[in-house]
Amino acid sequence: STKIFWGGSGVNESGLSRKHINEGLDASLRRLQVDYVDLLFCHRPDPFTPTDTIVRGMTDIVRSGRATAWGTSEWSAQQITEAYWIAVMQGLEPPQFEQPHYNMLKRDRVETEYHPLYQQPYQIGTTVWSPLASGILTGKYNNGIPKGSRLTQKGYEFLINSLELHKKKGNIEKIKKLADYASSNLGCSLTELALAWCIKNKNVSTVILGITNPDQLKEN
Repeated sequence: STKIFWGGSGVNESGLSRKHINEGLDASLRRLQVDYVDLLFCHRPDPFTPTDTIVRGMTDIVRSGRATAWGTSEWSAQQITEAYWIAVMQGLEPPQFEQPHYNMLKRDRVETEYHPLYQQPYQIGTTVWSPLASGILTGKYNNGIPKGSRLTQKGYEFLINSLELHKKKGNIEKIKKLADYASSNLGCSLTELALAWCIKNKNVSTVILGITNPDQLKEN
């Protein structure tokens, strides 16, 4: 799969205009060295492009064979519903997947807002990102920020604010207790529990993992 939204600084090098959808996907296919992808995601909503235009652009992609299906990422339920019905009423290709932020600490959208979308006629699938809350649900930040971790890397400074917010909410202490429970009562690590918790949700189709070293991939 691949995603389209951000790109260059030019007026047609970002967003979800038909021009950028086509040029951005073609560039991605060249980098991936493939002829098509199974899924193409609209990485964010585009307030400057009419939904009708987006749906038509994605329909062109699917019917040209460059993607098997298309979906959204971080769109509201209302935005997904609008795109779906535009497609149905005009004989176009509707969105089939949403890529939302979901983990033990971020639940409302997947479990509440999107609930009607899992039913007929929409039957939207989800491929969730950040199941470990950027590492917070591994327990690695329970006693500070370890050297070499993601929060020490350039470009990830914003995650420090997220960590501080979780501390203020008392979530870090809860995570410590959960880690002890997982080890003592379930015989697994906190990481394994957090991933299994996401996968157990029947409305989660798949989980996206992000790693900073090979050992993390083996554990996950």
